[in-house]
Amino acid sequence: MAEVSVSTPRPEEPQLRRVMGPKLLLFFVVGDIIGTGVYALTGQVAGRVGGALWLPFLLAFVVAFMTAFSYLELVGKYPRAAGAALYTNKAFGVPFLTFMVAFAVMCSGITSASSAAVAFGATYLAAFVKLPTVLVAIAFVLLLALVNFRGVGESVKANVVLTCIELSGLLIIIGVGVWAVLNGEGEPARLVEVDTADQTWLVAITSATSLAFFAMVGFEDSVNMAEECHEPVRIFPRAMLWGMVVAATVYVLVSVTSSLLVPAGDLASAESDALLKVLDVGAPGFPREIFSAIGLFAVINSALINMLMASRLLYGLANERVLPPIFGRVHPARRTPWVSIVFTSLIAIVLVSFADISALGGTTALLLLVVFAIVNVAVLVLRRDRVAHRHFRAPTVIPALAAVFCLYLVSPFSGRPAQDYRVAAILLAVGVLLWLVNWLVKRILAGGGTAEG
Repeated sequence: MAEVSVSTPRPEEPQLRRVMGPKLLLFFVVGDIIGTGVYALTGQVAGRVGGALWLPFLLAFVVAFMTAFSYLELVGKYPRAAGAALYTNKAFGVPFLTFMVAFAVMCSGITSASSAAVAFGATYLAAFVKLPTVLVAIAFVLLLALVNFRGVGESVKANVVLTCIELSGLLIIIGVGVWAVLNGEGEPARLVEVDTADQTWLVAITSATSLAFFAMVGFEDSVNMAEECHEPVRIFPRAMLWGMVVAATVYVLVSVTSSLLVPAGDLASAESDALLKVLDVGAPGFPREIFSAIGLFAVINSALINMLMASRLLYGLANERVLPPIFGRVHPARRTPWVSIVFTSLIAIVLVSFADISALGGTTALLLLVVFAIVNVAVLVLRRDRVAHRHFRAPTVIPALAAVFCLYLVSPFSGRPAQDYRVAAILLAVGVLLWLVNWLVKRILAGGGTAEG
């Protein structure tokens, strides 16, 4: 299939450099999903559902996998940067909705990167040397910005190495579990235990699934890299779907291992150190420093990918005339969106310096589920928009069901805590304020005429 001409930068701007083939894209998807989510969420999911903690991860994968079909159809039709915001803009043509979707996606990426920066300084690096967390986090963000500016080729090759390292940490947990079970350890009965002490069976599972869903997000980030892929229409379906299958398989095996070796209550009390608890039980004497070192590389990879995504999102929206054109500036030598890189990096520095990032995790998952519901509807709306080239097409029933499942996980019926909604309301209020600023800036740039959203 011939490569489709997809980029729409302004004539005076150079295009982004296409460096990603199917293998690099596969590693991008796996690395983005794996991230640090399962390291941090295993204990929390166990606290909500009990010993059957593999089930929420599996259900989260099913919902995410169905949503991925919508993303694949849309990136096939419109293989450009900006992802969900681009699809929302084309489907509904409401600038305010487009901006808020972009804001939600950007929040998810920058918040995840900022959380990783804080975890780098406060948890993983602290195992080796004690340094001021905020200063380490700021230096961490600046280093990511330099790598991002240097070029996507260097960034995605670094991602391959880092993804292999972070996968090795989870494979160690799985290997420890297999070894322990072969030696007669573990309690299989825990795998079907659901904690219904203060809630129904359904709420326990859906509440845990809405939390576990945060560990499955990341696949959607890859569509923002479409302009830096060779033949994106051809390579995206296989790379994204296989990447999700690999990540989900690892998650389920890790959660099964954890439940076999450690009671759910102990996993929940260990919180972010749940997998270290599994390691202590299954392989006492295994050097914790090795796992801490792997954690260092995992947070670096998670943050790098999220900052890549966030900067490409702003770049793509500038080319779609949703944001001021300055965000579409591309460095002539490095061929990277340098203004967007600077802007997103500055936001991350503010977050790691002043914000309580730990309160944003559940909220960003909530906002992403809303975005996924919108994308699942958008793919059906855009069936009326024909394109000349062949592309992936999702069976109609899959986006419809995925939209329903996403909205259910957003609703209070899923057992989602009230704090998620309160923080989401604050974030959306900030988004509305930024939309007004963006509208005024575009109006000024247009010379006082009517702004394009």
